[in-house]
Amino acid sequence: MLTGMPTDVAVLQTTSQAASLLDETRLAILHHLRRPDSAAGVARQLGAPRQRIGYHVRALEAAGLLSAVGERRRGNTIERLLQSTATQYVVGPGALGAVGTGDRVAPDRFASAYLISAASRTIGDVAALDERARASGTAVPTLTIETEVRFASPAAQHAFARELAESLVELVRKHHDADAVGGRAFRFVVAGHPVVQRADAQRSDVYEAAPT
Repeated sequence: MLTGMPTDVAVLQTTSQAASLLDETRLAILHHLRRPDSAAGVARQLGAPRQRIGYHVRALEAAGLLSAVGERRRGNTIERLLQSTATQYVVGPGALGAVGTGDRVAPDRFASAYLISAASRTIGDVAALDERARASGTAVPTLTIETEVRFASPAAQHAFARELAESLVELVRKHHDADAVGGRAFRFVVAGHPVVQRADAQRSDVYEAAPT
């Protein structure tokens, strides 16, 4: 009988958790154990010595990246089934300690370093909220909107950024209530960056003439 289901994404918030993943064999084990299997089953699939796989499995389980989900009989033995605690993992800023990104980057809205810092802080904050929500059986109220805009020129890009900022300022002015009793503060991060293109695709920083 199997128990438990992995989460979609887990954020590694401690140095020990992040360090436990810095090994190709352990990454292969986590990938294989997206579906339940035993350490012996993983060893068979990877063509690796069972003792070696068992060592890595114990380390991943101690780090909270694997969990026992059941048992199965194989011949005259009972194998313990394990499964990754998530299907995907992200290293959060907390795992890097004092050298992780945080609030020390100057708030320059046009600097890529500030965007990276804000994105990293968002990962850490949402991960902490998600952990608390799962512990209490609730969900975190979040909103994610993604889109792509192709600008004909730098001038069009700058005009879009200006109008977006003005619209956001107006929305905040309309809905923000610093004195609301029982209110709840939300943090919104609006970010934009060029689309990452494949090596054989057209560069994203080249503007073509606007269509006539």
